[in-house]
Amino acid sequence: MEDYILDIQRMSTEDGPGIRTTVFFKGCNLKCLWCHNPESISFQKEKYWIRDKCMGCNSCKDECPSQAISFDGEGMKVDNELCSFCLNCVEVCPTNALELKGEKIEVDALVHELMKDLSFYKNSNGGVTLSGGEAVLHQNYLIQLLKKLKEKSIHIAIDTAGRYPFEMLEKLIPYTDLILYDLKVYDSNLHKKYTGVDNALIKENAIKLGKLSKPEIWIRTPIIPNSTDSEENIEALGAFIRDNMPNISKWELLSFNNLSKEKYRLLGSVWDYEKEELLQKEKMIKLCQIAQKYVNKATWSGATKLEV
Repeated sequence: MEDYILDIQRMSTEDGPGIRTTVFFKGCNLKCLWCHNPESISFQKEKYWIRDKCMGCNSCKDECPSQAISFDGEGMKVDNELCSFCLNCVEVCPTNALELKGEKIEVDALVHELMKDLSFYKNSNGGVTLSGGEAVLHQNYLIQLLKKLKEKSIHIAIDTAGRYPFEMLEKLIPYTDLILYDLKVYDSNLHKKYTGVDNALIKENAIKLGKLSKPEIWIRTPIIPNSTDSEENIEALGAFIRDNMPNISKWELLSFNNLSKEKYRLLGSVWDYEKEELLQKEKMIKLCQIAQKYVNKATWSGATKLEV
Protein backbone atom coordinates (compact mmCIF):
# COMPACT_ATOMS: atom_id res chain seq x y z
CA MET A 1 0.00 0.00 0.00
CA GLU A 2 1.38 3.37 -1.04
CA ASP A 3 1.32 6.34 1.35
CA TYR A 4 -0.43 9.03 -0.66
CA ILE A 5 -1.35 12.41 0.79
CA LEU A 6 -4.65 13.66 -0.56
CA ASP A 7 -4.65 17.20 0.79
CA ILE A 8 -3.25 19.55 3.42
CA GLN A 9 -5.95 21.84 4.78
CA ARG A 10 -4.83 24.87 6.73
CA MET A 11 -6.74 27.03 9.20
CA SER A 12 -9.12 24.24 10.19
CA THR A 13 -11.25 24.78 13.29
CA GLU A 14 -13.36 21.61 13.06
CA ASP A 15 -10.80 18.84 13.58
CA GLY A 16 -9.82 19.37 17.20
CA PRO A 17 -9.04 22.31 19.47
CA GLY A 18 -7.66 25.61 18.23
CA ILE A 19 -6.49 26.39 14.72
CA ARG A 20 -5.17 23.27 13.04
CA THR A 21 -3.62 21.97 9.87
CA THR A 22 -5.31 18.76 8.76
CA VAL A 23 -3.48 16.18 6.66
CA PHE A 24 -5.79 13.93 4.65
CA PHE A 25 -4.41 10.52 3.74
CA LYS A 26 -5.71 8.54 0.78
CA GLY A 27 -7.40 5.21 1.36
CA CYS A 28 -10.19 3.97 3.62
CA ASN A 29 -11.46 0.51 4.60
CA LEU A 30 -15.03 1.78 4.98
CA LYS A 31 -17.25 2.71 2.06
CA CYS A 32 -19.77 5.03 3.69
CA LEU A 33 -22.57 5.79 1.25
CA TRP A 34 -22.66 9.41 2.42
CA CYS A 35 -18.88 9.93 2.34
CA HIS A 36 -18.12 13.65 2.06
CA ASN A 37 -14.60 12.99 0.74
CA PRO A 38 -15.05 10.31 -1.96
CA GLU A 39 -11.62 11.12 -3.35
CA SER A 40 -10.17 9.73 -0.10
CA ILE A 41 -11.69 6.24 -0.37
CA SER A 42 -9.33 4.68 -2.90
CA PHE A 43 -5.74 3.95 -1.87
CA GLN A 44 -4.67 4.70 -5.45
CA LYS A 45 -4.07 7.98 -7.19
CA GLU A 46 -7.08 9.27 -9.09
CA LYS A 47 -7.83 11.90 -11.69
CA TYR A 48 -10.49 14.58 -11.48
CA TRP A 49 -11.95 15.63 -14.81
CA ILE A 50 -13.26 19.19 -14.48
CA ARG A 51 -15.94 19.47 -17.16
CA ASP A 52 -16.22 23.25 -17.05
CA LYS A 53 -12.53 23.63 -17.90
CA CYS A 54 -12.45 21.05 -20.69
CA MET A 55 -12.41 22.44 -24.25
CA GLY A 56 -12.76 19.01 -25.88
CA CYS A 57 -9.47 19.20 -27.74
CA ASN A 58 -8.68 15.48 -27.22
CA SER A 59 -5.06 16.28 -26.34
CA CYS A 60 -5.28 13.99 -23.30
CA LYS A 61 -6.68 11.13 -25.38
CA ASP A 62 -4.07 11.54 -28.10
CA GLU A 63 -1.17 11.57 -25.62
CA CYS A 64 -2.31 8.54 -23.60
CA PRO A 65 0.07 5.64 -24.40
CA SER A 66 -2.29 3.13 -22.76
CA GLN A 67 -5.38 4.28 -24.66
CA ALA A 68 -7.15 4.55 -21.32
CA ILE A 69 -9.04 7.76 -22.16
CA SER A 70 -12.22 7.99 -24.18
CA PHE A 71 -15.06 10.48 -24.63
CA ASP A 72 -18.78 9.90 -24.94
CA GLY A 73 -21.92 11.99 -24.56
CA GLU A 74 -21.30 12.29 -20.79
CA GLY A 75 -17.72 13.44 -21.19
CA MET A 76 -14.29 11.96 -20.49
CA LYS A 77 -13.91 8.38 -19.27
CA VAL A 78 -10.75 6.85 -17.81
CA ASP A 79 -10.22 3.09 -17.71
CA ASN A 80 -8.28 2.81 -14.45
CA GLU A 81 -7.21 -0.74 -15.25
CA LEU A 82 -5.40 0.50 -18.35
CA CYS A 83 -4.17 3.80 -16.89
CA SER A 84 -0.49 3.72 -15.88
CA PHE A 85 -0.57 7.18 -14.32
CA CYS A 86 2.22 8.39 -16.55
CA LEU A 87 0.47 11.78 -16.27
CA ASN A 88 0.99 12.68 -19.91
CA CYS A 89 -2.67 13.66 -20.04
CA VAL A 90 -2.33 16.04 -17.11
CA GLU A 91 0.78 17.65 -18.54
CA VAL A 92 -0.62 18.31 -22.02
CA CYS A 93 -4.05 19.59 -20.97
CA PRO A 94 -4.06 23.28 -22.04
CA THR A 95 -6.81 24.28 -19.59
CA ASN A 96 -5.85 22.23 -16.51
CA ALA A 97 -9.10 20.26 -16.78
CA LEU A 98 -7.37 17.20 -15.33
CA GLU A 99 -6.32 17.24 -11.69
CA LEU A 100 -4.44 14.49 -9.84
CA LYS A 101 -5.58 13.36 -6.40
CA GLY A 102 -2.87 11.64 -4.38
CA GLU A 103 0.74 12.70 -3.89
CA LYS A 104 3.77 11.11 -2.30
CA ILE A 105 5.41 13.43 0.21
CA GLU A 106 8.48 12.43 2.20
CA VAL A 107 8.02 12.61 5.97
CA ASP A 108 10.62 15.34 6.44
CA ALA A 109 9.07 17.41 3.65
CA LEU A 110 5.63 17.08 5.23
CA VAL A 111 6.95 18.09 8.65
CA HIS A 112 8.58 21.13 7.08
CA GLU A 113 5.27 22.06 5.46
CA LEU A 114 3.31 21.62 8.69
CA MET A 115 5.76 23.71 10.70
CA LYS A 116 4.97 26.73 8.53
CA ASP A 117 1.79 27.07 10.61
CA LEU A 118 3.54 26.88 13.98
CA SER A 119 2.53 30.40 15.02
CA PHE A 120 -1.15 29.53 14.50
CA TYR A 121 -0.80 26.39 16.62
CA LYS A 122 0.86 28.27 19.46
CA ASN A 123 -1.46 31.26 19.49
CA SER A 124 -4.66 29.16 19.46
CA ASN A 125 -3.62 26.00 21.34
CA GLY A 126 -4.08 24.17 18.06
CA GLY A 127 -1.96 21.66 16.21
CA VAL A 128 -1.98 19.01 13.50
CA THR A 129 -4.79 16.56 12.77
CA LEU A 130 -4.20 13.41 10.73
CA SER A 131 -7.28 12.31 8.86
CA GLY A 132 -8.35 10.52 5.72
CA GLY A 133 -9.50 8.19 4.42
CA GLU A 134 -8.09 6.25 7.35
CA ALA A 135 -4.76 7.65 8.49
CA VAL A 136 -4.04 4.80 10.93
CA LEU A 137 -3.71 2.33 8.05
CA HIS A 138 -0.57 4.22 6.96
CA GLN A 139 1.16 2.80 10.01
CA ASN A 140 4.90 3.06 9.31
CA TYR A 141 4.64 6.49 7.72
CA LEU A 142 2.50 7.76 10.60
CA ILE A 143 4.90 6.57 13.30
CA GLN A 144 7.77 8.44 11.65
CA LEU A 145 5.63 11.56 11.23
CA LEU A 146 4.31 11.53 14.79
CA LYS A 147 7.76 11.14 16.32
CA LYS A 148 9.11 14.11 14.39
CA LEU A 149 6.12 16.31 15.25
CA LYS A 150 6.35 15.36 18.92
CA GLU A 151 10.03 16.35 18.93
CA LYS A 152 8.72 19.82 18.06
CA SER A 153 6.02 19.70 20.79
CA ILE A 154 3.12 19.83 18.32
CA HIS A 155 -0.36 18.87 19.58
CA ILE A 156 -1.44 15.87 17.49
CA ALA A 157 -4.95 14.57 16.83
CA ILE A 158 -5.87 11.45 14.87
CA ASP A 159 -9.28 11.22 13.23
CA THR A 160 -10.20 7.54 12.85
CA ALA A 161 -13.07 5.17 12.14
CA GLY A 162 -11.42 2.46 14.23
CA ARG A 163 -11.64 -0.60 11.96
CA TYR A 164 -8.25 -2.33 12.29
CA PRO A 165 -6.40 -4.39 14.93
CA PHE A 166 -6.15 -2.29 18.10
CA GLU A 167 -2.39 -2.80 18.13
CA MET A 168 -2.11 -0.46 15.16
CA LEU A 169 -3.62 2.42 17.13
CA GLU A 170 -1.81 1.40 20.30
CA LYS A 171 1.55 2.03 18.62
CA LEU A 172 0.49 5.61 17.85
CA ILE A 173 -0.99 6.49 21.23
CA PRO A 174 2.32 7.48 22.93
CA TYR A 175 2.69 10.30 20.40
CA THR A 176 -0.99 11.31 20.23
CA ASP A 177 -2.78 13.97 22.29
CA LEU A 178 -6.32 13.51 20.98
CA ILE A 179 -8.27 10.79 19.20
CA LEU A 180 -11.36 11.77 17.24
CA TYR A 181 -13.20 8.46 17.16
CA ASP A 182 -16.11 7.92 14.78
CA LEU A 183 -19.17 6.01 15.96
CA LYS A 184 -21.66 6.21 13.12
CA VAL A 185 -24.32 3.52 13.53
CA TYR A 186 -24.90 1.26 16.53
CA ASP A 187 -26.82 -1.57 14.83
CA SER A 188 -24.35 -3.89 13.11
CA ASN A 189 -26.62 -4.78 10.18
CA LEU A 190 -27.38 -1.14 9.46
CA HIS A 191 -23.69 -0.29 9.82
CA LYS A 192 -22.88 -2.85 7.14
CA LYS A 193 -25.67 -1.53 4.92
CA TYR A 194 -24.39 2.04 5.06
CA THR A 195 -20.61 1.54 5.30
CA GLY A 196 -20.01 -1.85 3.66
CA VAL A 197 -18.68 -3.46 6.86
CA ASP A 198 -20.03 -4.47 10.26
CA ASN A 199 -18.95 -2.57 13.38
CA ALA A 200 -17.85 -5.37 15.73
CA LEU A 201 -14.17 -4.39 15.58
CA ILE A 202 -15.00 -0.68 15.82
CA LYS A 203 -16.98 -1.27 19.03
CA GLU A 204 -14.29 -3.56 20.40
CA ASN A 205 -11.61 -0.92 19.87
CA ALA A 206 -13.86 1.76 21.37
CA ILE A 207 -14.19 -0.32 24.55
CA LYS A 208 -10.40 -0.66 24.73
CA LEU A 209 -9.99 3.08 24.28
CA GLY A 210 -12.52 3.59 27.05
CA LYS A 211 -10.15 1.97 29.53
CA LEU A 212 -7.28 4.38 28.87
CA SER A 213 -6.48 7.53 30.82
CA LYS A 214 -4.63 9.06 27.86
CA PRO A 215 -4.94 10.38 25.19
CA GLU A 216 -8.02 12.61 25.25
CA ILE A 217 -10.95 11.19 23.26
CA TRP A 218 -13.77 12.88 21.37
CA ILE A 219 -16.54 10.80 19.83
CA ARG A 220 -17.94 12.01 16.51
CA THR A 221 -21.19 10.89 14.88
CA PRO A 222 -22.21 12.10 11.42
CA ILE A 223 -25.95 12.80 11.38
CA ILE A 224 -27.08 11.68 7.92
CA PRO A 225 -30.68 11.93 6.68
CA ASN A 226 -32.47 8.57 6.66
CA SER A 227 -29.31 6.74 7.74
CA THR A 228 -27.87 7.76 11.13
CA ASP A 229 -30.39 10.42 12.16
CA SER A 230 -32.89 8.27 14.06
CA GLU A 231 -33.48 8.85 17.76
CA GLU A 232 -33.03 5.11 18.27
CA ASN A 233 -29.51 5.26 16.85
CA ILE A 234 -28.48 8.13 19.12
CA GLU A 235 -30.06 6.42 22.14
CA ALA A 236 -28.16 3.20 21.41
CA LEU A 237 -24.85 4.97 20.76
CA GLY A 238 -25.33 7.06 23.89
CA ALA A 239 -25.87 4.00 26.09
CA PHE A 240 -22.81 2.32 24.55
CA ILE A 241 -20.62 5.37 25.16
CA ARG A 242 -21.89 5.82 28.72
CA ASP A 243 -21.29 2.17 29.62
CA ASN A 244 -17.94 1.69 27.87
CA MET A 245 -16.22 5.05 27.42
CA PRO A 246 -16.52 7.08 30.64
CA ASN A 247 -13.23 8.85 29.83
CA ILE A 248 -14.38 10.79 26.75
CA SER A 249 -14.24 14.60 26.78
CA LYS A 250 -16.85 15.32 24.13
CA TRP A 251 -19.43 13.77 21.82
CA GLU A 252 -19.97 15.73 18.62
CA LEU A 253 -23.00 15.27 16.37
CA LEU A 254 -22.00 16.51 12.91
CA SER A 255 -24.87 17.66 10.74
CA PHE A 256 -25.00 16.43 7.13
CA ASN A 257 -24.04 18.76 4.32
CA ASN A 258 -24.61 18.27 0.60
CA LEU A 259 -21.54 20.10 -0.66
CA SER A 260 -19.85 16.90 -1.86
CA LYS A 261 -22.03 16.26 -4.89
CA GLU A 262 -19.60 18.02 -7.21
CA LYS A 263 -16.75 15.79 -5.98
CA TYR A 264 -18.66 12.70 -7.09
CA ARG A 265 -19.27 14.23 -10.49
CA LEU A 266 -15.59 15.03 -10.88
CA LEU A 267 -14.79 11.38 -10.12
CA GLY A 268 -17.38 10.26 -12.64
CA SER A 269 -19.67 8.63 -10.09
CA VAL A 270 -23.15 9.16 -8.64
CA TRP A 271 -23.86 10.16 -5.04
CA ASP A 272 -26.94 8.55 -3.49
CA TYR A 273 -27.35 11.52 -1.14
CA GLU A 274 -27.17 14.24 -3.78
CA LYS A 275 -30.82 15.19 -3.42
CA GLU A 276 -30.96 14.96 0.38
CA GLU A 277 -31.69 18.26 2.08
CA LEU A 278 -30.03 19.71 5.16
CA LEU A 279 -31.52 18.62 8.47
CA GLN A 280 -33.89 20.83 10.41
CA LYS A 281 -32.30 22.73 13.28
CA GLU A 282 -35.00 21.43 15.63
CA LYS A 283 -34.04 17.86 14.79
CA MET A 284 -30.36 18.45 15.54
CA ILE A 285 -31.29 20.06 18.87
CA LYS A 286 -33.53 17.09 19.72
CA LEU A 287 -30.81 14.55 18.89
CA CYS A 288 -28.31 16.54 20.92
CA GLN A 289 -30.68 16.55 23.90
CA ILE A 290 -30.91 12.77 23.66
CA ALA A 291 -27.13 12.50 23.50
CA GLN A 292 -26.77 14.73 26.56
CA LYS A 293 -28.75 12.22 28.62
CA TYR A 294 -25.74 9.94 28.28
CA VAL A 295 -22.82 12.34 27.79
CA ASN A 296 -22.93 15.75 29.44
CA LYS A 297 -20.56 17.30 26.92
CA ALA A 298 -22.56 16.35 23.82
CA THR A 299 -22.74 19.08 21.19
CA TRP A 300 -23.82 19.48 17.59
CA SER A 301 -22.45 21.48 14.69
CA GLY A 302 -22.98 22.05 10.99
CA ALA A 303 -25.47 23.67 8.66
CA THR A 304 -29.23 23.25 9.01
CA LYS A 305 -32.25 24.28 6.95
CA LEU A 306 -33.07 27.24 9.15
CA GLU A 307 -29.63 28.77 9.09
CA VAL A 308 -28.92 31.66 6.73
